[in-house]
Amino acid sequence: MARTFEDLVTEAESAPVDGWDFSWLRGRATEQRPSWGYQRMMGERMARASAALDIQTGGGEVLAGVPELPPLAVATESWPPNVSKATRLLHPRGVAVVADEDEPPLPFADKAFDLVVSRHPVTVWWEEVARVLRPGGAYFSQQVGPASVFELVEYFLGPQPEEVRRRRHPDDARRAAEAAGLEVVDLRSESLRVEFSDIGAVIYFLRKVIWMVPGFTVGQYRDRLHQLHQQIQREGPFIAHAARFLIEARKPA
Repeated sequence: MARTFEDLVTEAESAPVDGWDFSWLRGRATEQRPSWGYQRMMGERMARASAALDIQTGGGEVLAGVPELPPLAVATESWPPNVSKATRLLHPRGVAVVADEDEPPLPFADKAFDLVVSRHPVTVWWEEVARVLRPGGAYFSQQVGPASVFELVEYFLGPQPEEVRRRRHPDDARRAAEAAGLEVVDLRSESLRVEFSDIGAVIYFLRKVIWMVPGFTVGQYRDRLHQLHQQIQREGPFIAHAARFLIEARKPA
């Protein structure tokens, strides 16, 4: 028997959303993965590094999955629940977790790292990245691209203006990196299929990825959520598309 709207809402509202682990969505939502394999590529670079920094590590899940870490590894994170989770996950592997507000300056000396990484950063302070990199060092990052999952965003917020839809464009990232004195050596992007199989998955996603629909609450959007619940039951999964891009930039030696 299909679960009721109220049951799905109650379950999704009570689910914990700390960390950057989306396993709660298993069987309820899917997202196609980029072809390049960010964690594998990051791991290859970590194995060659002597000092590495992971900015906005979330709960530390991605960094914790790297097979070989450099002799010095540091991670930053701003959200207190994630700081605690990352500390528990990364300290046993010798990674120092630093609570940082994600605003410049980074709490590190000039030329402190030969590798800086970040998966899905909210903001990139390119001049700070360049400052803490050693000459010849690299910044390696997978980022959210423009209009990502906007089918869902616009379902709740309505059509967005073009200047909003093109935010986080990879071309802008290239220009910003180059303006900070870095050389972009790799830049690629992909559009990836996302499916939400029930309204609980939608609620959980919007509670966790808080910038998608700012200030989202079930109470505020209950009518639209109920309409979407009926649509999913009638037509099948809600389909959206995530935008991702990979960027690697080097500091001249």
